Amino acid sequence: MRAVLRFLILAPFAVLLLGFSLANRSPVPVSTDPFNLPDLPLPTFAVPLYLLVVGAMMVGVVLGGSSTWVRQGRHRKAAREASRKWAALRAENEALRNQMTPAAPGTPALPVSRPKN
Repeated sequence: MRAVLRFLILAPFAVLLLGFSLANRSPVPVSTDPFNLPDLPLPTFAVPLYLLVVGAMMVGVVLGGSSTWVRQGRHRKAAREASRKWAALRAENEALRNQMTPAAPGTPALPVSRPKN
């Protein structure tokens, strides 16, 4: 189901991107000089418009993903700590179970003390 939904979303996007790329193949000048200073000429190069737009989208996706990954670091750290704590508690529980001796048949079981809330 997930694959079908992904296809239904990505296929139209891919068709639109392909159409945009075919319609905008002509080169556009890209200047690296933001102020157009006459005494310091910086290089200008020609790039097809679709490469410029698709490249900008790719940079945006990478920057957005990176910032999200950095922001969620504290949640990943908390999950790692909780996992370690859970493993330690489970090991302690197993150790305590191994220390318990089974009661002889016919003897009453010891009452279990429970903490009061």
